[in-house]
Formats: sequence, structure tokens, C-alpha cells
Amino acid sequence: MRIFLALLMMLIWLPASAAQEEAAPWQATVTGQIEAFRAVDGAAALALAGAGFRAQFEGQPEAFYAAILASGYGPVVQSRSHSFGAFNRISESTVAQVVRLVGPDQGLYEALYQLEDEKDAGWRVTGVMLRREAGVGI
Repeated sequence: MRIFLALLMMLIWLPASAAQEEAAPWQATVTGQIEAFRAVDGAAALALAGAGFRAQFEGQPEAFYAAILASGYGPVVQSRSHSFGAFNRISESTVAQVVRLVGPDQGLYEALYQLEDEKDAGWRVTGVMLRREAGVGI
């Protein structure tokens, strides 16, 4: 019985490890953009945004930073920490990634990131939906 349980646990664990390893490319993009926002580096944050954002704010990284902050994304821009939840590969080039954040007010937030694997640019953030969660982060 113990051997069966051990094998079952290994089978459950292996696919989860492979999925986490597979997620790394777009998670690096999310982390890079969040860190750029925290450093008030609009140019670096814009470089990791999707083509639509880059075209709209071309040559205006400070305006991009200000627009994101003014749109209610302060908990992302000024977050204290973040971690990754589940992801869903919508297509070969599109992913939805859950990101948990501790905001500047120590509030808990959950963001759903949509990312596209853009030709010659790599994974880029094309959209984010944010909601407040119950509780306080430490």
C-alpha cells in the first residue's frame, strides 16, 4: 500500500513540476515588469508590455507609468511582493497567469495577467485584471 501511495504522489508531483518549469518564460516577463514598476522605471515596464501599449506610448514611458498608476493598478505598481498561482495556456502564443500581490497597504490582491508570445519580442503583457482579496499580507 505504501508503495502505491508513493508512486501516486510521484505521478501527481511530476506533472506539476513540468508545468511550473514550462511557465518560467512568461513569469520572468511578469516579474520584470513588476520590478520595473516598483523602481519607477517606465521605460523598462513599457518594454515588457504588449505591442499595442508600446505603440500607444512610444517615446513616452513616463506617460505609460502614470496611466497604469492612474488606472487603479497601484497595488501592482507599488506592490511589496508577488507570487505566482495557476496558469492556463489559451493557445500556443497566449497565456493567462494568476499573480498574487501584497500591495503598498499590505492588502492582498490577485491579478490575472494575459501575455502573448510576440514574434521577435518574446512574452509581453497584453492585459491585467486586478481584484482585492480578503486578508492582510505580511
